[in-house]
Amino acid sequence: MIRRPPRSTLSSSSAASDVYKRQVVRLSYSSLTTPHSVMEFEFSTGKLILLKEQPVPEFDRSLYTSELMHATAADGTSIPMSVVYRTDKRDHSCPAPVFLYGYGSYGICIDPEFNARLLPLLDRGVVYVCAQIRGGGELGRATWYEEQGKYLNKMNTFTDFCDCAQHIVDTGMSTPDKLAICGRSAGGLLMGAVLNLRPDLFKVAVAGVPFVDVLTTMSDASIPLTTGEWEEWGNPNEAKYYEYMKSYSPYDNLTAQEYPSILVTAGLHDPRVAYWEPAKWVARLRDLKTDNNPCLFKCDLSSGHFSASDRYKNLRERAFEYSFLLDQLGCL
Repeated sequence: MIRRPPRSTLSSSSAASDVYKRQVVRLSYSSLTTPHSVMEFEFSTGKLILLKEQPVPEFDRSLYTSELMHATAADGTSIPMSVVYRTDKRDHSCPAPVFLYGYGSYGICIDPEFNARLLPLLDRGVVYVCAQIRGGGELGRATWYEEQGKYLNKMNTFTDFCDCAQHIVDTGMSTPDKLAICGRSAGGLLMGAVLNLRPDLFKVAVAGVPFVDVLTTMSDASIPLTTGEWEEWGNPNEAKYYEYMKSYSPYDNLTAQEYPSILVTAGLHDPRVAYWEPAKWVARLRDLKTDNNPCLFKCDLSSGHFSASDRYKNLRERAFEYSFLLDQLGCL
């Protein structure tokens, strides 16, 4: 029997078949509480048969609950958020520590799939929330990305994330001193932008290989990937795109104010986001911020954009980030 989570908190796809009269279709299925599975659906009987499921040692799915909730953006757009938590660790009468993740670029869908690496957080009472903000493709590439999430509408990505965080606070799920946020690459740009917009809303942030010096990088056509990226952010040689990028570029919008605790990571051999982007951002951030919260910069001297290729080293890097988050949230 397959436990079906709420609509939009699962991910599924079908396999191709060259046999036209085949009586079954093979599916892959996952949800925030269901490990990746392979199933077959029988058209004649309507039965869904589980063939294989990813083994996850010591995992009991009955202990976890997934939900779908929505925040309302400033322009009235409904922003979906996928939520998962450990049921016996969640007291709905009081705020919980929340780990809010976002990406919102290139039309990429962040599907609500099972991730065993979240279990150490969930088992410590942290609620995981994934905000499906504009700039991704979760609600259709044409609308969610092309029309409302790129070029001169890119600010929607950042304000959507802030609205999602505000919704989490307004509904009593969490409070600003229990709210952690995380994003990598273009999601790191998201972190930099929202920290400038609403630093009061978050307790701690992890920005992985963050694209935070948007204006400088997009203005340098000698960088191999720059001209291709104009399709996402716009060409700063045109005044309208230059001014718009300048309005949200994290490095260019740092100010003298209090910021949350921040961990920034980079890879020395990163060909997509050069290490000097987060390095200069951290240097200026440390110079301007008016608080005593930690602002850590961790540059791996053997990694690229996608962190360590060694599986165990990659796990240790995630453990380092989680340790920082949990320490700042008071969950250790």
